[in-house]
Amino acid sequence: MYIYNDFDEEFVRNRVDQFRDQINRRISGALTEDEFKPLRLMNGLYLQLHAYMLRVAVPYGTLNGRQMRQLAYIADRWDKGYGHFTTRQNIQYNWPKLNEVADILEALADVEMHAIQTSGNCIRNVTADHFAGASADEFEDPRPTAELLRQWSTDHPEFTYLPRKFKIAVSGAAHDRAVVRAHDIGLYLRRNDAGEAGYEVVIGGGLGRTPMVGKTVQEFLPKADLLPYLEAVLKVYNLKGRRDNKYKARIKILVQETGLDVLKARIDAQFVICKASFKGVPDSILAPIEAAFAPPVFNNTRSAALDDALSNDPLLQSWVDTNLAAHKNPAYTIVTVSLKAVGQTPGDASSDQMRVLAALAEDFGHDELRVSHEQNIILPHIRRADIPQVYARLREAGLATANIGLLSDIIACPGMDYCALATARSIPVAKEIAVRFNELKLEQDIGPLKIKISGCINACGHHHVAHIGILGLEKKGVESYQITLGGDATQNMVVGKRAGPGFAADEILPAMERLIGAYLDIREDNSETFLDTFRRLGDAPFKAALYPVEEAKNAA
Repeated sequence: MYIYNDFDEEFVRNRVDQFRDQINRRISGALTEDEFKPLRLMNGLYLQLHAYMLRVAVPYGTLNGRQMRQLAYIADRWDKGYGHFTTRQNIQYNWPKLNEVADILEALADVEMHAIQTSGNCIRNVTADHFAGASADEFEDPRPTAELLRQWSTDHPEFTYLPRKFKIAVSGAAHDRAVVRAHDIGLYLRRNDAGEAGYEVVIGGGLGRTPMVGKTVQEFLPKADLLPYLEAVLKVYNLKGRRDNKYKARIKILVQETGLDVLKARIDAQFVICKASFKGVPDSILAPIEAAFAPPVFNNTRSAALDDALSNDPLLQSWVDTNLAAHKNPAYTIVTVSLKAVGQTPGDASSDQMRVLAALAEDFGHDELRVSHEQNIILPHIRRADIPQVYARLREAGLATANIGLLSDIIACPGMDYCALATARSIPVAKEIAVRFNELKLEQDIGPLKIKISGCINACGHHHVAHIGILGLEKKGVESYQITLGGDATQNMVVGKRAGPGFAADEILPAMERLIGAYLDIREDNSETFLDTFRRLGDAPFKAALYPVEEAKNAA
C-alpha cells in the first residue's frame, strides 16, 4: 500500500494545525457557525442529529493493521467504542466532541490517515474494487490509478468549490464490485486490441433523488491521457454545472439537460487545451505509486488443513461457502468478514473487533485489510491452509457470520438514528428483516439477494441498485417505506422499479415476507435467484404479493 512521503506528512500535519486553530476560533466565538461550516466540512466534520460526526477517509478502502488499531484506539479514546464503516469505504465516528476533533486528526496523522475532502463540494475519497490486487478476475490493480487521482485531486485549487460533491470510482476486474456506473466519473481499466492499458470512462452516474446510470464517454482512453481528460471533464462541469439548485447541481443533471453528445464535444474541446499544457506525470511521482502496490510475496506451500477441518465442521463449511472468494493465487483466498451479524447495526464494528481484524491481517494476511462499499471488511490475501485458524478467531470475536451476498448482508445508512438529513429510520428496519428471516431459517434457501435501505432520498444506502430496495420517507409526520425491485449494482447496472405505495413502519416486515414468499413460490427451481426471477417474470407477481387487497380489487 502507499506510504506517505515527506510532502504528504507535512501537508497533513499542517492541515491539522490549521483546523485546530479554526476549531478554537469557533469555540471562542470568533467564527460563527455559518463561517465555520464550510471549514469543518472540508475536514470531514458534520453536525448530525445528536452530535458532531467525523468521517475519516480510507483511500480506495485500503488499510493496514496499524491503521485499524489506531481506528480502534480513536473509538475508545474519543468516541463510544465503535466505528461505522460506510458505503464510501470510509469510517465514521458518531460522537466526537468539537474540542477534541483536532486531537483525533492528530492521531490519524500518526498512521498516515486524515479526514480531508470527505465532505464538501469537492472531489471526495476515490473508491475502488475492494478485492483489488487479489481477485482472480482482475487484469490490473486499480489502486495505483486511485492513488494517483487522490494526489491529483487533494486540495486541487480549481476543484475545491464545485457545484456539488463529486465522486470517482475505479475497477480493474471483469466484475464491477465498485458500483462504477453510479459515480460522477467511473473508470474501468481496459486493454485495447494492441494489448495497451487504458480506461473506459463513464460520466453522469449517481443515485439520490434522480438516480441515473453512468454513460460511457470514452471507450478507450490511453493511460497517459487520464489526468488531462479528467481535468477537462471537471472544467466543463465546474463552468456549466448548475449552481442555482443544489438538487440539480450534479454532473448527471448536466448530462441529462445538455445531452451526452453535446457534452462530450465540449469535453473533447477542453481536453485538447488541457493535453497541450500537460507535461505528463513525472516518474518521480508515478514510480513510487506503482511500486507501493506490488503484490506481496506469497507462500505457495499447499496443505490439507482446510479440507480436513471442513470434513468435521459444518459451520466452517457454511462460512467458507459464503464468505470466501477466488484469489489469483490458488494457494490463497479472499475473506470477506461480515459486519452484519443478525440483529446488529450494519457496518458497525467495536474497537475490540477492529483490533482482532488488525491482528488477523498482521498474522495471516500480509498486513492488508479493505473496507467494502457493502460495509464489510476484507482480508484480501489469506492462505487457504490458514482459514481454520482465521475462522476460529473471527468466531470468538463475533465476526464469523456466514451471510455474504445473502438476505441479512444488508446495506443500511445510519438513517434517522443519527443523520440530520434522514426522514426515516434505516437501522431498525435492517435489524427486523435479518432477525425475522433468521427465525424462519430461510436465508440459505432464498440464496443470493441484495437488500439495501436508505433513510432518505439521498440514497446513501444504495437502495436504487438493490434487488430489493427500501426507501424511508416522512409522510404527514409518519415514516413510510417504498420498495423498489430489480436493481443491479454490477457492470450491468440497472435502477430498480418502484413497486407502488409505501408501507408504514409496522407493515414493512410483513410486506417483505409476502414478497420473498412469492419469489420462493414462483422461481423455476432452487438455482434461480430473485433477480433472475424478476427479470424473467417482471414485477407483476411481486406487486400482487405486496398489495394483495389492491390486486383483489382490480381483479373484481
